[in-house]
Amino acid sequence: MKKITSFTIDHIKLQKGVYVSRKDPVGSKVITTFDIRMTKPNEEPVMNTAEMHAIEHLAATFLRNHSEFGERIIYFGPMGCRTGFYLLLSDDCESGDILSLLIQMFEFIRDFEGEVPGASAKDCGNYLDMNLPMAKYLAKKYLDEVLYCISDAQLVYPE
Repeated sequence: MKKITSFTIDHIKLQKGVYVSRKDPVGSKVITTFDIRMTKPNEEPVMNTAEMHAIEHLAATFLRNHSEFGERIIYFGPMGCRTGFYLLLSDDCESGDILSLLIQMFEFIRDFEGEVPGASAKDCGNYLDMNLPMAKYLAKKYLDEVLYCISDAQLVYPE
């Protein structure tokens, strides 16, 4: 059986960054899938589900309400390996095109106060598994270590 694209990336060389994972034509549109890599695979500890869940709720809420990108957001959700997230956008984009959006999103998460949107039994199937303080810590870490100082090498998958 043929490997899917994400399994052909050399995860030993992969750094934290923002990558175009794939581009899929859907009718007359293109869906761009971004790899938002928050930890170095197989070297740094993975994120726990509680903080990933809080990031997912906050990011999805922020993205879908964004004045410029909101209507083009298809999906934001966690990677199974817990090293990052996927963002699907209805548009043919490159990593550099969304850096400002990601900075705004992670600043929103870092600075968020109050109840996590959708963190109730009525709205979520596992609402008790949330860790807002750790989500805020990870958002700040990603901003400081990656987004505020991102290099070209962190925008294109390694060969």
